[in-house]
Amino acid sequence: MSAASYSDIVDLGEPIGGPSALSGDWRRFWHLTFTIARTEFKLRFYGSVLGYFWQLARPLLMFGVLDAVYTLGKLGSAHHYSAMLLSGVVLFTFFTEATGGAVRCVVDRENFVRKIQFPRLAIPFAVVLTACFNLCINFFAIGVLILLEGVQPRIQWLELPVIILILLAFAAGMAMLLSALFVKFRDIQPIWDVVCQVLFYASLILIPIEKLQEHKGLILGFPLLHLWLINPLADLIQQYRHALLGPVTPPVPASQTGNVVTHGGINVLAAAGGWADLAIPCGIIVASLIVGFWVFNRSAPHIAENL
Repeated sequence: MSAASYSDIVDLGEPIGGPSALSGDWRRFWHLTFTIARTEFKLRFYGSVLGYFWQLARPLLMFGVLDAVYTLGKLGSAHHYSAMLLSGVVLFTFFTEATGGAVRCVVDRENFVRKIQFPRLAIPFAVVLTACFNLCINFFAIGVLILLEGVQPRIQWLELPVIILILLAFAAGMAMLLSALFVKFRDIQPIWDVVCQVLFYASLILIPIEKLQEHKGLILGFPLLHLWLINPLADLIQQYRHALLGPVTPPVPASQTGNVVTHGGINVLAAAGGWADLAIPCGIIVASLIVGFWVFNRSAPHIAENL
């Protein structure tokens, strides 16, 4: 019997696709994501004498060194500089843990991916969720420091969860994109390591934003500060500091025409100048979610064979 006649008799049907990013069951997806994240979080400190203290130690040690160096260099003369520095270090540490850990997350679970059919998106989301657990621990250090510096509670603290959710969305979008690209392109890891080093200095973690506001020069016809705040991390960290500490550090968007806003009875120079100036960083965050999910969803059925 010829091959042509055999194919006429036997109907092989549609090709069977591989597991998708979500697999259609949201409850299973979130349960699996939480289970993986909780397991990874517990295993990280398994057998350690000091346990979760080490999660606090890394940002605190970095903060201590930077605070000492920049205070001696007169950059730390800003009011509540230590609290501004620690909050920036903690938020940036979360972002780098979530995205840097997601780069290899699918490849490192190759045996898991090859043998079990499950929503693949649970893997990078579990990495981001584990970073969220660590972030909650690090918030304890920020709380202690602002109490020691005499920061008073204010209604603007209600903004803090919103800012964290936006940062979480940005990290999740980048985690999806990086984890999917690394399956085919192993150069992604060293490239992202370099990008993270650049982002650390480009996110206004070390230098008070007032120092850039004093710079009147233009680059490509734009104020230096406006170019700096194209980076979404810089905007989120600065707005977090403003919500946490109040008028001692300016907000990112102006709520009225011009660059000066009234906050708590004090005129403060807004960082970005207006809501329109936030279109680019907001667009970057939205694009990271859309592109990240699109790339991961397209590559999810073929991850096992590409590994």
